[in-house]
Amino acid sequence: MASAHIYLWRRGETASFPYGVSDVRQHSKAHRPYRVALLIPMCGAAGLWAPSCIASAEVALQELNATAGIAGRPVEIVVIDAALEAETPVEDVADELVSHGCIDAIVGMHISAVRQKLVATVRGRVPFVYTPLYEGGEASPGVFTIGDTPARQLGPAIGYMSAQFKLKKWALIGNDYIWPRVSHAYAKTQFHHEHRELVYEKYLPFSSKELADEVETIGKSGADAVLISLVGQDAVEFNRLFGAMGLSSKMFRLSCAIEENGLLASGARNLDRLFSSASYFAGLETAGNAEFREKYHSLHQERAPMLNALGQSTYEGLHFLARLVEQSEGHWLTREGVAPRPIEYKSARRGLYLTNAHNKSPVFLARANGFLFDDLTRLS
Repeated sequence: MASAHIYLWRRGETASFPYGVSDVRQHSKAHRPYRVALLIPMCGAAGLWAPSCIASAEVALQELNATAGIAGRPVEIVVIDAALEAETPVEDVADELVSHGCIDAIVGMHISAVRQKLVATVRGRVPFVYTPLYEGGEASPGVFTIGDTPARQLGPAIGYMSAQFKLKKWALIGNDYIWPRVSHAYAKTQFHHEHRELVYEKYLPFSSKELADEVETIGKSGADAVLISLVGQDAVEFNRLFGAMGLSSKMFRLSCAIEENGLLASGARNLDRLFSSASYFAGLETAGNAEFREKYHSLHQERAPMLNALGQSTYEGLHFLARLVEQSEGHWLTREGVAPRPIEYKSARRGLYLTNAHNKSPVFLARANGFLFDDLTRLS
């Protein structure tokens, strides 16, 4: 890893970090770094997101430590595997680190099923900033969400694509957990309002061996378009199978979670008629993204992973955390479990700053073109 302020947690190493369990008792917080646990999937279906998440967080880390850090303390990051497939459940790791005072906050970029387990474990003892798109509705004390939700991200995309390409019949496929199911429930409401027909719906476990059969079934369903709510490598495998079966020329695809890493892994020949809806793409033309891209590539140079929405969200998550602590003067947890007032924080999405209250960051529909998303159409 590029920064001396980033550590990778390994099983059994809790006490071995600088200012670990034994040192916490001997040093006041003012005299030790502000340590953030960066929870990201590093294996399994979502593991392909990890390099971009770490690389983006490093940019924020560099920016924060070039100024006042967080709470006037230099910032350190502990990277922890938050995949469902991880050897040690991340909620157990988080509980150990929080209980021993080894971390001051959590920034999480992982699936909602993991977030639910963490919320039950962390119980508002440290601020928990959850950065990716998600199903909405999180209101647990000490949890702060900054990502897109279906009402902003999915609804306008379905409406635009259905009208633009005269799509009457839709198929739905996703992994079997809360985000795909809630998102698809929202999509079905949209279909009903717009008089579209649902011809297929399926939820699969991660790394399912049934994926090829389901792609074939979708191809025979008569659908004009398919909404893909598969995670990481599962979405990649879907796209490869979809292209290999010749469905790209017959059916449109929409996703809210396929990003530039997914395009690269899927292969350009398998990406015809693939669209994504999000408030961030690598090619987004904002002042904030221009600054972010310049610093990102300057820091990582030829080793830079693909820029994308999920990776960039960790950059925003660290800046949100810093402003949360600063603006609340350390009293980040109110009785209602929300930020004491709107938090304005550095962002690559809209200008240089974004607020978490009534998020008005524009949402775009973009079309896959090789390994990039371009032809951005503003939806909101």
